[in-house]
Amino acid sequence: MFFPESRVRVWLYARPTDMRKSFTGLEALARNALGEEPASGDLFVFINRRRTYMKVLYFDRGGYCLWAKRLEQGQFHYPRHQGEKVALDVTALKLLLEGIDASRSPRYKRYEHRTARPASV
Repeated sequence: MFFPESRVRVWLYARPTDMRKSFTGLEALARNALGEEPASGDLFVFINRRRTYMKVLYFDRGGYCLWAKRLEQGQFHYPRHQGEKVALDVTALKLLLEGIDASRSPRYKRYEHRTARPASV
């Protein structure tokens, strides 16, 4: 099972991706199309044209890792109208992996803990 940490940044490449690409091709997409450093430890998500296949590229200590998921039924739902590069949080990635369309479900206001301000000297 794939369990990303909550503090990791997730970048979705919203344009359809050729799933024949492997490490080198997806690394080039992350660097050139998304403008991010692939070895930073961030997750880079790529989805095919039919939205039935997903690959996640990330760098883990000594090298690149590639995680893939192919759906037997249904499609992945993601925000396709927000440009080429979409920032996701880990929760949105988990919803995407589970096939839940987050745009159709209401978002309620949640408590947010304020960070402590440093005392003025």
